[in-house]
Amino acid sequence: MYLADRSAPSGAKTAPPDRGSGRASAVAPAVLALGTVSLITDISSEMVTAVLPLYLIAGLGLSPLGFGALDGVYNGVSALVQLTGGHLADRVRNHKLVAGIGYGLSALCKPLLLLAHSLGPISVVLALERTGKGLRTAPRDALISLSTPDALQGRAFGVHRAMDTTGALLGPLAAFLILGVAVDGYDAVFGVSACVALLGVVVLVLFVPSGAAATPPRRAAAPPRSADRLPGPAAAAAAPAGLPAPARPNPVRLRDAAALLRLPRLRALAFCAVLLGLTTVSDAFVYLLLQRRTGIDDQWFPLLPLGTAAVFLLLAVPAGALADRIGRRTVFLTGHALLLAAYGLLLWAPDWPALPYLVLALHGMFYAATDGVLPAAVAATVPESLRATGLALVGTGQALARFACSLAFGGAWTLWGTGPALAAAAAGLLCCAVVAGWVLRPSPPTPTPAPAAPAPPDPARRP
Repeated sequence: MYLADRSAPSGAKTAPPDRGSGRASAVAPAVLALGTVSLITDISSEMVTAVLPLYLIAGLGLSPLGFGALDGVYNGVSALVQLTGGHLADRVRNHKLVAGIGYGLSALCKPLLLLAHSLGPISVVLALERTGKGLRTAPRDALISLSTPDALQGRAFGVHRAMDTTGALLGPLAAFLILGVAVDGYDAVFGVSACVALLGVVVLVLFVPSGAAATPPRRAAAPPRSADRLPGPAAAAAAPAGLPAPARPNPVRLRDAAALLRLPRLRALAFCAVLLGLTTVSDAFVYLLLQRRTGIDDQWFPLLPLGTAAVFLLLAVPAGALADRIGRRTVFLTGHALLLAAYGLLLWAPDWPALPYLVLALHGMFYAATDGVLPAAVAATVPESLRATGLALVGTGQALARFACSLAFGGAWTLWGTGPALAAAAAGLLCCAVVAGWVLRPSPPTPTPAPAAPAPPDPARRP
């Protein structure tokens, strides 16, 4: 049972891939192009992300509570803008344009870090950079989804996330090398990051096809069920086969986007993404906790994300393919169980030499089992004309929940200390995972009514 196979609207893709073609299982060129853009952009972003916690706490003297607030803003701004980016992409029907604006804005912010040396300016620059990320995320994922048959969505998102994670693997390594050879290490990291980000925008402009070019031909979908009908363009996308398609699709309106929440399965996915996000401690806090727990030297701190990224890179594609095969619900919930195990090791494991490797491996497995599986599940629930908006709805809820978690965890760390704060997060994650497993449970199959028996002949009638 897929994570998102109940209450799927008729506008969503339901046809299986053409198994008669040898290229049916190949990854679409649009996915590979977007993966290359994400790889380059993530090198740039992760160069900054790898040194930022240490730069702010050790360099600028920021408290854990202050860092939690800044980290929450860093992710919260992206969440708020993500919904705007998704709706705008659907409205103008040009996902590449909106994604390009987001990538360009993020690239422009990187050089500004060279001029910001206090908390206020750094907060503004990071907020603008996250605005760019929020604008590009939903249109990019919509391009991936629209270029891939539904039965291969998990694999396509897994390939993209693997390429994205390759950048996340190379970014901290580049930052580590630059810090080791440059005199003004942090400024050198920010400058090189800006150049790499610009290269990613160039690749997007030259090699990523537009939404129309990226969308493969579809088979005719089944007629819509009345319970899942949507107004406006969503209903137009669900027109039964045989009827002439409108010459021009209706414009996407805000009420069409709001109507997506009438889909029971999308509501369940959004609820569970928010619920689990409320207890997902941010990566930066996980690395800071690991450093304090094991006594890792500051010079090795930028390499900690490499462990997570390496495992994510190795397992993203297999996890996506496994989700397509055995069900996205199972893989998604297993990922959160692995994150809970990482929390447990940080709390109660003895001082093993292998402890950092075990925690980072579990952290990477968590991302491999969730980061691409959730958008694949959402894509199977939302009609094509509102694909970016649907992805943005769930992504926004999840990011806002993680924003709240960063604020709460930073405050708990400051008031209670690291142990009680992480124990509270672990207990919350366990409870939320149980609730999510119940909400996303497979629906019972609808019984097929038996055919009516033929009426007996009337004895009063004579031939």
